Amino acid sequence: MARVDIVMPQMGESIAEGTMSRWLKKPGDAVKRDEPIFEISTDKVDAEIPSPAAGVLVEVLVTEGQTVPVQTVVARLETDAAAAAVVPAGNGAAPTEAAPPAAPPAPAPAATASAPIPAPTAAPAAPVAAANSFEERVRTKSSPLVRRIAAEHGVELASVPGSGIAGRVTKKDLLAHLESAPAAPAAPVPAPAAGLPASVSVPAAAHHDEPTFQPWPGDVVEPMSKIRRLTADHMRQARRVAAHVTSFFEVDLTRVARIRAGMRRDFEQQTGQKLTYLPFIVQAVVAQLKRHPVLNATVSGTDVILRRQYNVGIAVALEPTGLIVPVLKRADDLSLAGITRGVNDLAARARAKALKPDEVTQATFTITNPGVFGSLMGTPIIPVGTTAILGLGAIEKRPKVITGPDGEDTIAIRTCAYFSISFDHRVVDGADADRFMADLKRALETLPEPTA
Repeated sequence: MARVDIVMPQMGESIAEGTMSRWLKKPGDAVKRDEPIFEISTDKVDAEIPSPAAGVLVEVLVTEGQTVPVQTVVARLETDAAAAAVVPAGNGAAPTEAAPPAAPPAPAPAATASAPIPAPTAAPAAPVAAANSFEERVRTKSSPLVRRIAAEHGVELASVPGSGIAGRVTKKDLLAHLESAPAAPAAPVPAPAAGLPASVSVPAAAHHDEPTFQPWPGDVVEPMSKIRRLTADHMRQARRVAAHVTSFFEVDLTRVARIRAGMRRDFEQQTGQKLTYLPFIVQAVVAQLKRHPVLNATVSGTDVILRRQYNVGIAVALEPTGLIVPVLKRADDLSLAGITRGVNDLAARARAKALKPDEVTQATFTITNPGVFGSLMGTPIIPVGTTAILGLGAIEKRPKVITGPDGEDTIAIRTCAYFSISFDHRVVDGADADRFMADLKRALETLPEPTA
């Protein structure tokens, strides 16, 4: 028998687990190579995962709604048609999570957002791994979210029983541990800070639980979707990690609009792609990132890694709700037509949940475009692992004062937009960000005419 293990893919560098949202195939179904077989959710992507080979799905090992570590075997595929035909009909009818032989028992399916997390039952104490042993390093190398929650609650990860691969502590393990821990004695309430009214309470720094509120008569209670809850966690982490500052520039896009209008018809006939303002902006951004490398960087402890790849994340709104950031890799190697094809393709497949795992990772800079909804300006959150994000406001015609060649001032109608740059002030100074924006503004306002 030729069986192929299908595993939970890793959908980002900091992602340690994924949730099985929905099975698109059931045991006994024939599957083609690259045909979507199941759908998963992480804090970076909600995506359909293709089959690695053609065959028959013979075992389903993870249930819908269950969260498992990456590289966990979630199903098995039989590529030998004759062998698949003799698989018992009940095989896979009662799926359970697969785990390596040395791993502890797998967790139960994830609880819904509205259900409380049950306290774990008493279990025999596990032997403590030797200090700095391989087992201890694996157990404590949990996701950034788990490490942050543990730090906020003063919990040593080495003391938490882990249900992940090789005893890795997952978010569910940590929350269950916190639920079962005895309540700490109430700390004295600190005096209000100067300038705050006495009625404003100052919560303890370690407090992590979100406030809860009772619905009023007539209210509708809608539990957050998986992608919404994971996005919320990611956004909170991003706000805590970086020192956010935002600067705004008004950019005159009249020249870009004129060049776009002049080449639009021929471009769309030759490429079959709709030409928007975004490819012009992406091309100009990449050119300026080469001149201002600290905005194409990441912070690693006390080091700054200046990236030499220019991978531009493009935020895409999903319907009915949600956000995803596919990444245009090596954008500096692409022509205007290549950028247009890449951006349009990524956006279309993001909305169709057809992105591949490596297409939502390794962004070095991000562009978000709330202007398509009419927003004039905003202060976007910097994605974890980068130092800046560019926000594009609505492009609209405005009256502007223009100085002519003889020094006379006139009022003219110009096509303009507000651009914002949110940057990590730990490593990017205001002068760095403003020089980048000034150069980007100049590049777009003096864009050369395309050569024949």
